[in-house]
Amino acid sequence: MITDKISDLIGGTPLLRLAVAPGMGTVLLKMEQYNPTGSAKIRMARNMIDEAEAQGLLAPGGWLVESTSGNTGVGLALIAAERGYKFSAVIDNHSSADKQRAMRAYGAELVNVGGDDDALATAERDAVAERLAIEHGAYWTAQHLNEGNPNSYRAVARELIDALGERIDWLYGAVGTGGSLCGTGRGLRERIPDLRIVGVEPLGSVVFGGPGAPYHQSGTGTPEGAEIGHLVDYDLIDDGITVTDAEAFETCRYLARRYGILVGGSAGGVIYKALERARDVPPETVIVVLVCDGGEKYLDTVYNDDWMAAEGLFDATVVNHLESMLR
Repeated sequence: MITDKISDLIGGTPLLRLAVAPGMGTVLLKMEQYNPTGSAKIRMARNMIDEAEAQGLLAPGGWLVESTSGNTGVGLALIAAERGYKFSAVIDNHSSADKQRAMRAYGAELVNVGGDDDALATAERDAVAERLAIEHGAYWTAQHLNEGNPNSYRAVARELIDALGERIDWLYGAVGTGGSLCGTGRGLRERIPDLRIVGVEPLGSVVFGGPGAPYHQSGTGTPEGAEIGHLVDYDLIDDGITVTDAEAFETCRYLARRYGILVGGSAGGVIYKALERARDVPPETVIVVLVCDGGEKYLDTVYNDDWMAAEGLFDATVVNHLESMLR
């Protein structure tokens, strides 16, 4: 296929079957890292801008603003570059250096509100993004409130139905803003009423209640004090569970070193929890996991031995558990 725009390459990502132990259910990874920018968030970035243009909220040469931990910002930066918009990304130091470099490469302006530590500052980011939009007449995409976010992932549901028909029993995904999991889940549920949808959040996120605590998984989770947007559809999600950083990151590292599969940090956590489910269901059960990005942006953290040791995230128990679930 020959296309005229890089954004025409969005979508059509492959499914990869994990080599699970005998007797377990089938686990299929929806590999969104094969989109431009290496992330599912490019789908949402394009659709939010498409809808804003259709509604007359963006004029040619306009200005976009978003609060982002990275992947959404990279996607918006690409679309802004392609369509001639100015883009300002409001970030904190929880965003990886690689994501920040990628946004700059596309010409984005970065506004860092994170101070001197690497803690999440979601509420402050959102406040600054809103203020910038008001002061400069820019369009704040507000991904956690924007219906263009979940609307974009109906395409993922269509791709899954095209590939698997109605043979999907479980859908696992990170929650974050609610866009990818709820948008995909809603589209699938229309065809598969009995589909079970599981949201996976970092331990320390307040999305499913409980006290807030620091965590290193990026691109997902809601820290204490930040707004949980209405895009998180609790009525749609059958089960909400948490995963530790050690479980998430040891899974990433295990898949990379044993199978050559390089996934992002939060994706590792979702895969770990899906494998635990696969262990407890009949072999004919099909579990689809939304893998929202690849691991290339986490080489300085998740895949860095020194960083893992410094953060105390190595856990041999998790590795042993993975060895029992994977061939």
